[in-house]
Amino acid sequence: MKRSRLRWFLGLLLLGFAAVNVVAFFHAWRFTHFTTEAGTHSPNPEKLSAGQKLWVLLTGIRNPKPQNGPKPEFPVETVTIDSPNGPLEAWYARPDSATVRGTVALFHGYTSSKSHLANEASYFRHLGYNVLLVDMAGNGNSAGTRTTVGYREADDVAAAVRWLQSSGSPLLGRGAGGEVTWDRIILYGISMGAVAILRAEAELGVRPTANILECPYGNMRQTAYNRFNSMHVPPFPLADLLVFWGGVQNGFWAPGLSAEEYAKSIRTPTLLLWGAADPRVTRPETDAIFTNLAGPKRRHDFAGSGHEPYWWKHPAAWEAQIRAFALAIPAK
Repeated sequence: MKRSRLRWFLGLLLLGFAAVNVVAFFHAWRFTHFTTEAGTHSPNPEKLSAGQKLWVLLTGIRNPKPQNGPKPEFPVETVTIDSPNGPLEAWYARPDSATVRGTVALFHGYTSSKSHLANEASYFRHLGYNVLLVDMAGNGNSAGTRTTVGYREADDVAAAVRWLQSSGSPLLGRGAGGEVTWDRIILYGISMGAVAILRAEAELGVRPTANILECPYGNMRQTAYNRFNSMHVPPFPLADLLVFWGGVQNGFWAPGLSAEEYAKSIRTPTLLLWGAADPRVTRPETDAIFTNLAGPKRRHDFAGSGHEPYWWKHPAAWEAQIRAFALAIPAK
């Protein structure tokens, strides 16, 4: 009788473990693979009702491929950049002043696209910078329907920088003899885009002039925990399994995706921006990234801002931080 009960209990445990893994595998797939079906993305975790949270836990998030909105009000040219992840679509534009200080390449966050960076790009143009707005793989008009939340997107960052540094790039200043007259490149990234920039520099050899990073998450495991906490759902063990299976499905070690670790290799001058009310990127994560940055660095926290563009609530403060940092970069 005791052996029978033990077998029944062990069988129940194995069945439960298998069921949890199946759920985690399904959620990981939905989280890292966009659908081509029309519709809107599931609301942010902190905005879900109790019923919606239960539905998301049972069915996974709605994750249609992010689309671009209208082109910016300033004139842009559409270019294609070759990446290991497939062709990337980007917009580039000249500044609205005669003086050109360099180029800013802008990289969006998770479930976003280059059109969401139009306001930021407009301000960089005002400061005298060319701008390159990039749809990372799987997003907007770029190839694919997959996202790795920063890992393979680092290849897109590297590809964009190579394009900018190539002899045929229209955004490099060149003299009559073809010599480079200015080639300062600032990398600007939001959330996933910021993490992709850090990995591109730490592991892929990218060497920009400077970085501006908004709300990069500390590591993949912690960001999964933060999303579960936002829904007031215990993260263990589903969050850990979600990260594990997401990495398996996409061919990389997802627990090792860590901006905190990448930062230790970053000697590029960096401006780190964070919203003090951000439920998805915590203060300890941001503190760790800033502490680990190995080069010249500055940081600014925006009171009351969450995981959102900081110019929404603090336009003057955001512009002041960007202006002070971008204009302080010495001419080459």
